[in-house]
Amino acid sequence: MHKQQPNPAMTEPGRKHPSAGVNIEVGRSTFVLLTVCTRYRRPWLACDEAHDHLRSIWRQADKWLVGHYVLMPDHLHCLVAPHVIDFKFDNWVTYWKSQLTKSHAHPDWRWQTDEFHHRLRNGESYTEKWNYVRNNPVRHGLVESAEDWPYQGMIHEIRWS
Repeated sequence: MHKQQPNPAMTEPGRKHPSAGVNIEVGRSTFVLLTVCTRYRRPWLACDEAHDHLRSIWRQADKWLVGHYVLMPDHLHCLVAPHVIDFKFDNWVTYWKSQLTKSHAHPDWRWQTDEFHHRLRNGESYTEKWNYVRNNPVRHGLVESAEDWPYQGMIHEIRWS
């Protein structure tokens, strides 16, 4: 009898998919660096229309607060913190992604299913992460200076406590 060999991709160490959820510990600051990509990495996101829609949606979808963010042509990064402790992170992301999808008439403006997030831990600096993220347009050759990139900003002021 032939024994099927294991799939090497499933036996190598490391995550194959983003982890789900964010654990919130009462009495401890929770900040998350979130990355969301467009479906098939299509470059539709860095435009005035998408930027305006997202800003409006994030102001309204305030169960989690969006601090600083940057929109790239095919993905976005934002630093977020919970506002309503018992509202799940994944549900919040799903909600605002669906709201953006419903807010326009562009059939190709779609999101990848999964998002990636990284919880900032002790010793990690919000400012350090933001400085790295905000320089993405420079590293990608879109502008010479991060300040020149029009698709960035801050929705809510969130701070370490």
